[in-house]
Amino acid sequence: MTEFQILPLDMADEHTAVTTHRIGHRAYAVEAELIAFDGIPALRESLEEMRAQPLHWLGAVHENTLAAFIAWREDTDPVEIDRLCVDPEWFRQGLAAQLLTHLLTEIVPDRDIVVTTGAANDPAVALYKRLGFTRGEDFQPVPGLNMAHFEMRRYLH
Repeated sequence: MTEFQILPLDMADEHTAVTTHRIGHRAYAVEAELIAFDGIPALRESLEEMRAQPLHWLGAVHENTLAAFIAWREDTDPVEIDRLCVDPEWFRQGLAAQLLTHLLTEIVPDRDIVVTTGAANDPAVALYKRLGFTRGEDFQPVPGLNMAHFEMRRYLH
């Protein structure tokens, strides 16, 4: 199995930002097919728009090659996972689980976390369930798009 390092990503670095943007587009194109909806906002997001997001970024890196990333907002309560993308060339290597587990255990171990994904995105739905997220009610932000909401409560309110 290929070894990956989980490292912070600096969107001020041009190469990192361009690579992250490309991986995001490739991953969201696959999700668009899975959920039969091509209006995913990140698919239309420019490099500049992506970089302007108030997000923290981690990447799964192998031999200086970025293969996957996770980005989240810490300025919200609960923490919001904004995106979790794996380059299709690296699918089925456990990278999404590795990134998500690192975030949960090393970065925000005591914070509640929420995430949404296309309800028909079976790999993502299975991942969140497997890692202990609870599925809330599905919702439709726009007609024809069913989204699944997941949360992980880490402390009593």
